[in-house]
Amino acid sequence: MMAGLERTPTGELPIIGRNTATDSVGVPDVRTDLPVLYETHYRKLVKLASFYTDDTETAEEVVQDAFVKLLHGNYKIDTNVGAYLRSMVLNGARSQLRKRRVRRDHVPDVPRPVDAAEIGGVAAAASAEMVAALRTLPEKQSAVLVLRYFLDLSEADIADTLGIARGSVKSHASRGLAKLSKLIPEVQA
Repeated sequence: MMAGLERTPTGELPIIGRNTATDSVGVPDVRTDLPVLYETHYRKLVKLASFYTDDTETAEEVVQDAFVKLLHGNYKIDTNVGAYLRSMVLNGARSQLRKRRVRRDHVPDVPRPVDAAEIGGVAAAASAEMVAALRTLPEKQSAVLVLRYFLDLSEADIADTLGIARGSVKSHASRGLAKLSKLIPEVQA
């Protein structure tokens, strides 16, 4: 072993002479940018996850899991880190939905407490109707509409997040809006 390269108590060799912001290829290390990424993306990611999970606490957990995976993983993301995080959150939310579905199939449903009429009222009914209608759409159309109108993302950001072409984003949005307008007359395609 070379002088000055003593192993740490965990048995790892220290990293010497490496810029902590980028690796040898010049790709940013997401761990050094994590606080900025968290500040920039956390709220929007929770909003995205809450659409799928219908539960703020679960949505926050999904987003936190994504950041922990990003922190502890050996990710070298050379493209849009925000799109990569959104993909991680979408996958985590879908995983939570699968787990929820399995729990629902194997455990009898317990009635949820009903909110007072003053809380939410008409807005909650309209929102529930919209969410139910969005869930009847094909997955890509639903995802495009949620990312576009719920998170206000651009077509380019949606394309990066879903890994599809910008033209596909436009066609999924158009078809999804057309189907929604048939289900909910107030929606204009």
